[in-house]
Amino acid sequence: MEIPSPYGSSDTRGDIHTLRYELSLPYPVEDVWAAVATAEGLPTWLAAADPFEPTAGGAVTLRWLNTDTEGKATVAPGRVTAWEPRRLAEYTVDVHGRIRFELEPAPASVGGTLLHFTNEMRGTEDVRLDCLAGWHHHFEYLTKALAGHPMDWSQWTLNRWRHLRGEYEAGAPDGA
Repeated sequence: MEIPSPYGSSDTRGDIHTLRYELSLPYPVEDVWAAVATAEGLPTWLAAADPFEPTAGGAVTLRWLNTDTEGKATVAPGRVTAWEPRRLAEYTVDVHGRIRFELEPAPASVGGTLLHFTNEMRGTEDVRLDCLAGWHHHFEYLTKALAGHPMDWSQWTLNRWRHLRGEYEAGAPDGA
């Protein structure tokens, strides 16, 4: 079962793309923070993080646990470029550029956490579409991981990503 995630949007200036996602998650800030800003949480939905030094200027290498269309896994060394516990985690890494997670408590009437995600990266139009689909797919995994179902990477296939990639190329609702 796939859990839908909101479609992302993007702006492009030259070859720099800024991808944005806004997620309303029915989980406390502490749980979302643990998923996006700890070496234990990141592999449940995105990538292994080793080394991971949780402080501004600290080293981080993200090793994606899924593969691209050629069967290669992304390894992205970089730095933690912003760090405010339970509010802001930003990683600037090779391949994906600046990856920023901003968390805030959702209004009391809604509950949970608002996650504002930004990815600023360089690349072609194809890379932009690939990344929009990829982040969308990973945010579906994040939702499952927060619900207690971390991703079993041995079960991963390109099928859902290909579907999402086609939707973004066709002009996904509210996105791209």
